[in-house]
Amino acid sequence: MKPFIFFLLLMLLTTGLTITAQEGSESAEKKKETGSYGRTPARYVPFGKFAKPYKQFFLDPLEYRGYGREIPEPEHVDSVKIGFLGPIEPTVSVATGGLSHEESLGKKMLQGAELAIEQANARGGYRGGKIPYKLIVRNDNGLWGASGNEIIHLAYKDNVWAILGTIDGANSHIAIRVALKVEIPMMNTGDTDPTFTETAIPWVFRVITDDRQMCYLLADYVFKKLKLTRIAALRANNRYGRIGIDEFRDAATRLGHPFLAELNYPVGDTDFTPQLQRIKSLNPEAVITYGDAAESALILKQMRAMGMNQWFIGSDRMVSTDFIKNAGDNIDKVAAGYPYDPDSGGPRYLEFNRLFIKRFGEAPETYAAHAYDGMCMLIKAIEKAGLNRARIRDELAKIKRFDGVTGKKEFDAVFNNISPAALAVLEKGRWVFYSHEEAMK
Repeated sequence: MKPFIFFLLLMLLTTGLTITAQEGSESAEKKKETGSYGRTPARYVPFGKFAKPYKQFFLDPLEYRGYGREIPEPEHVDSVKIGFLGPIEPTVSVATGGLSHEESLGKKMLQGAELAIEQANARGGYRGGKIPYKLIVRNDNGLWGASGNEIIHLAYKDNVWAILGTIDGANSHIAIRVALKVEIPMMNTGDTDPTFTETAIPWVFRVITDDRQMCYLLADYVFKKLKLTRIAALRANNRYGRIGIDEFRDAATRLGHPFLAELNYPVGDTDFTPQLQRIKSLNPEAVITYGDAAESALILKQMRAMGMNQWFIGSDRMVSTDFIKNAGDNIDKVAAGYPYDPDSGGPRYLEFNRLFIKRFGEAPETYAAHAYDGMCMLIKAIEKAGLNRARIRDELAKIKRFDGVTGKKEFDAVFNNISPAALAVLEKGRWVFYSHEEAMK
């Protein structure tokens, strides 16, 4: 073969390989770019109609590259301790400027965690060796920074292997930053703040479906199913109200239906007349609220008393029997997002429901059920990894799907549960739950 022909063939072959490699790289990059953080529908992606981002975050798995896996397990332990941090005792909340208000939720969360621990011990304890699991309980008192102190106590004084908690968004953000420094796994089962896992802390996991998924469902229901366009908001003036409603607000704006007004109220307020009068003057088709059940019920009751018969859309905390008792007689046209479907009839949930009622004398709700799932995940990871915090963290990071009492859970790259939310609708005085597909029929 003549030299110039051989050289030409070599050039063509090399060029072809280069093009193939570039095409493969571009294809992979394109596939990655079309990925969706938080399972965000294309219609709700920021600037989705106008431009593609040059960089996307939270799509790559979080890794822990530090020290710890080499630490030998203790030779003898009397019990395997797991920490619990939640609001179970009333106190003063700096975040709200008044009394704390989440104790009823925290007590339910504690019950779910306790049931999971008791069942693990009934099976023989740690690895069947009759070494009991022990729940170390500390109160998340709502004072700014106090949750961080409790993490320190749990990690260094109580020597727990992992921690379950907590509910308040501000406190949770502080707690997980301390968990990062301490290097201890932390399972969240009650904070629905979408930004919780955006801290990219590789020690943090969340089993409850967040407000992002619930707001996407509510937006679809309000704008696509009900075909409403004029929406006003009245939310709690705390982190739960401010951050929780974010994705619904953004979705409304991206669909061309920005809020007519977004008003707020202090936690614990009982008279919403000034805000509702202003909202009524704007003639909305729906009012959305984000807050606790007590205030949400009073808002609806006062709306109806003022002759406002619009749709009333709310957050998951509204879905309770207390809301129904306190909202008055006219409770039609009410819907809310919810992390799971408690009426799904799954065998695991039915058994959990039976055992929970037998143990505590009342039916479980979302905070109890998700705490149970979260504690089961921690125990499963400890059984596999042994008594080493870094290796427990690694086992939790391997869990991509988990079949719990709250349904089938799927976790993204930053260990956040992205399972679809359920829609709760008040029908004939009771909450009825629908999947996205059922709600949109």
